[in-house]
Amino acid sequence: MRKIAGTLLFLLLLSTLARAAVLSVEFKFTPFVGDPASAEKVTTVPGKAAIFLNNMPFSEQEVKAEELPVAAEDQTVSPALGIPASSVGPVVRKGKNKIRIEFTPEDMTRTYRAQLRWNAITDDPAEDAAPGGSANDGVDDRKEVQGKVIFEREFTADFALDLPWHHYPAVTSLTEEDKQKIAALLKTRADWFQGNFADLYKALEDNESLKVDDVRKARCLETVYEAGVRVTAPQAGELDFATTNGPEVVVRKKAGALFGLDDKMFAAIKDEQIQMCAGMALSVVYPGRLVVVRRPDGAWEVVY
Repeated sequence: MRKIAGTLLFLLLLSTLARAAVLSVEFKFTPFVGDPASAEKVTTVPGKAAIFLNNMPFSEQEVKAEELPVAAEDQTVSPALGIPASSVGPVVRKGKNKIRIEFTPEDMTRTYRAQLRWNAITDDPAEDAAPGGSANDGVDDRKEVQGKVIFEREFTADFALDLPWHHYPAVTSLTEEDKQKIAALLKTRADWFQGNFADLYKALEDNESLKVDDVRKARCLETVYEAGVRVTAPQAGELDFATTNGPEVVVRKKAGALFGLDDKMFAAIKDEQIQMCAGMALSVVYPGRLVVVRRPDGAWEVVY
């Protein structure tokens, strides 16, 4: 009887662990003034939040002054920014990761409160909704802050993809040859926007946010090309290269758009659907920055 009871307990434990698989970790950042313990609303502090993932500059977001509700049951402030780790792409590794948020308020003399909350999203809704959440939930609450504030938090992302380039050696410096190779890589990419656009369409196939068949059917790329829209590749000397203590190198142009695209180019296109179609497609392949890695054989490749 004891053996049966022990087996049932073991199976129950396995079932519980299986149900509680972590699907994502969500981070919620809020700079504010007000007392959530006594007020129904607080007011966010305006400024800019720079978000880094594994030392990669991921995004910069503006925080505007607005009223946010406070949850009555636990005095939790609604977030000004939410960052779900499962939705940020290949910058997140399988295993250990680190997020850093650097917030700079508009008024550097003002005293305010800043919070970073995090919680694991699991495949067990009951656990996510339970008071206190799981062991992966927590908060870093700074009650009196003035000027710039920095939050850092390590987290485990077993839900992330394990890609080969995640294991490439870190790039700590670039030679002139490296810079020329990266510039040549950008030149090859820029050349996709000509001829029959075969390579450009192939690149779009890998993007989940666009349906490449719809782009082909609309012929929006062909239309804007005929109207004079062009993609230009920068020279190595025009580029800014940022290392990250990892394999990734962030490539931007020192001045202007990386591939020379701007809204003025589309002014001659009167069809808004064509404008939107081509604009979205081109922004996927020709963004304002690219992230490249150096393969073990010394060749460079774009990873996102």
